[in-house]
Amino acid sequence: EVQLVESGGGLVQTGGSLRLSCASSGFTFDDYVIGWFRQAPGKEREGVSCISSSDGSTFIARSVEGRFTISSDSLQNTVYLQMNNLKPEDTAVYYCVAWAGGWLVPLPAKDRIRRNPKPDYWGQGTQVTVSS
Repeated sequence: EVQLVESGGGLVQTGGSLRLSCASSGFTFDDYVIGWFRQAPGKEREGVSCISSSDGSTFIARSVEGRFTISSDSLQNTVYLQMNNLKPEDTAVYYCVAWAGGWLVPLPAKDRIRRNPKPDYWGQGTQVTVSS
């Protein structure tokens, strides 16, 4: 069973930075995709960023492009989301998510999240609050 454990959320002032971490385990296939969704109060969940384990391709949402960066450490089975220049509108619960893989047709991460918008696995979430 896939497990995703987030850490690194907290309270930060506008313009500050945070780094989220997601430790993962239990993947069966080696072409899984892993990343981050977020949900702000009263809003729908939003895909923020993801990375493909097979080719390293990434997806980044336009709302955070240029400020957030996703990276992975395959030896530690950990994915990171570096969040810089944070804004109050970034306040949300951030979830580590993953797609199991095993697809017949390989796709880069940005196309995978569009083809399969609902992840297979979710972490418990970590709160990020940006004060103005």
